[in-house]
Order: sequence, then C-alpha cells, then structure tokens
Amino acid sequence: MARARRLCLCIALALVLGSPAAQAASAAGATALDRYLNGLESLSANFTQSVKDSHGTLVGAGSGRLLVQRPGRFRWDYVPDSKLSQSAGTGQILVADGTNLWFYDRELAQVTVKPVQSALSSTPIMLLSGSSAQLHDSFEINAEASHDGLDWVAVTPRSTEADFNRAELGFTGERLERMIVHDRLGQTVELDFSHSARNERIDAQALHFEPPAGVDVIGTPQG
Repeated sequence: MARARRLCLCIALALVLGSPAAQAASAAGATALDRYLNGLESLSANFTQSVKDSHGTLVGAGSGRLLVQRPGRFRWDYVPDSKLSQSAGTGQILVADGTNLWFYDRELAQVTVKPVQSALSSTPIMLLSGSSAQLHDSFEINAEASHDGLDWVAVTPRSTEADFNRAELGFTGERLERMIVHDRLGQTVELDFSHSARNERIDAQALHFEPPAGVDVIGTPQG
C-alpha cells in the first residue's frame, strides 16, 4: 500500500519537474503530454487519490495539495481518507527543495532525506522529469482515443526495471485532469486534479522543509 502511494507520487511529480526550457516534440508527433510540459514553469493543484487492488477493490483513498516550481522544486501534501485508513489525519509530505528530497511520514514521526539528484535518478519513472526528448527516449508515448471529455496519452516504460506497467494521463487543453497508473503488483492508482493554476507565483517558503522537532531523521541533507 505504501509502495503504491509513493509510486503515484513519483509519477505525478516527475511529470512536472523538468526544465521549463525543454523543447516539445515535433508538431507531427506531439501528444497532449508534450504540449502540457512545453512552457510549464509552475503548477498548483488539489488532488484526490484512490487505490484499487488487482480485484478492483478499493483499498485506499485520500486527498491533498500539489505545488511545483520547475525545475526541481515541489511540495506534495497527502492526507488519507478517514473511512479507509487507520492513519487518517496523518499522511505524508514530499518536498524537493532543489538540493534535497524530503519525505515526512507523520504517522511514523519520521523524515527521510536524500540528495535530490540521486533520488530522482534512482528509478526510470523519474526520467519523466526531464525534457520531452528524454521522455520519448525512455518511454513509449502514444496518443489514445479521447473519452470522458479528456485527451488521453499512454506512457509505457521501455525499461523492464520500471515499477509500473503503464500510465494513462487525461488532459483538457493545458490542464492535467486525471492520471491512472497500473503497477506491477496489479494495483491501480487513480488521481484526479482540480483547481489547477499554471505558471502562477508560488511562495518559496512553501517549497522549503525543516524537520519538525522530535522526529527521527534518516539521511544527511546536502548543502
């Protein structure tokens, strides 16, 4: 369950962490994902999340807030649904401050910190944080038929080492509305985004993290 949660966090955040100067794919081959990444500098959005097991049974849900400042800075604040989780009201915070990647589990009162570059490059999923050209080198990306009022793009990793089999992303114009991730354990993670604001100013303090007093800190922050 925790693995699935962190997986979807990585994918969602990786999508919006690349350089704002990244070049889009050629007009003939550009997908809604390419167009979304092109020119993206910052993003703020609310999200809801649900996780289903291989039998289609709902095993987790929650909601939260996403803030992104490209390149390389973000904050993902997640709180589980009290009806489906014993850890309701606790949740997790994931913050990349440009130097370090911080993961704070409120329930465990534990913070893990890693150098952001080594953390983001530790899984093929995080290659989505790069340019459109890098993305196409590492993943098979195909436009899918529109449905549910969204333009869909399917992302399949070329590497057999990836943690997921397939991701589907639904867009409306320049907005990412929905993401569906199928992991290698048969679980499906669905995220719905709302109240998105593109390329608006984000308070720098929100992208800074200080471990709360009294929590265990694993790792040594850089810089």
